[in-house]
Amino acid sequence: MALIETLELEKNYQVGGTTVRALAGISLRIERGEFVAVMGPSGSGKSTFMNLIGCLDQPTGGHYLLDGEDVGGLARDELARIRNHRIGFVFQGFNLLPRTSALENVELPMLYNGTPAGERKRRALAALRLLGLEDREHHQPNQLSGGQQQRVAIARALVNDAPLILADEPTGNLDTRTSAEIMELFVALNQRSRITVILVTHEADIAAYSGRVIRFLDGLVISDEKVK
Repeated sequence: MALIETLELEKNYQVGGTTVRALAGISLRIERGEFVAVMGPSGSGKSTFMNLIGCLDQPTGGHYLLDGEDVGGLARDELARIRNHRIGFVFQGFNLLPRTSALENVELPMLYNGTPAGERKRRALAALRLLGLEDREHHQPNQLSGGQQQRVAIARALVNDAPLILADEPTGNLDTRTSAEIMELFVALNQRSRITVILVTHEADIAAYSGRVIRFLDGLVISDEKVK
């Protein structure tokens, strides 16, 4: 069974009196353990697609199955539960809480599902250790480099053992060397733990780390290619 399957997935927006079709019937399968890059120009539909598979928005038409469950029509609280337990998010801007330690930032998703304090700390420390940040647990974001902040964000995405990581331009605020280090981390996580990674990028050299590249244009998939 595919981890992600979309069947004629559509998304429309109303802009004034005009209907804008952001996704025009997308049918895709992404297997568990794949590393997929999503590319396309602004307005191509790639961000809308990521929002839908991340359960941040709901489709206008079609179906989205996550691990066999049709989640497209679920209520908000059920979508929030899925986001917390089954999807880890990594953003271009890191989205860390200021004046909050690396450890507390990584613990944050577990606060929402009632994980006891001792277990939160144990799992957060383990995630930071996995990302090579065990000596930065008490540092606040302004005391960390951009690469270290993104590692904290990745640790936060991993801490609930989600099978899926969605990364939106995760290297967009990083220099070339640090970008390569972060991408190597994603590759290692994908290969070692079989975590499914889907990332949006505009950069071909970043997409080259993936095993599959899906390109969007005008709400449609125009190419879907294995690259390794």
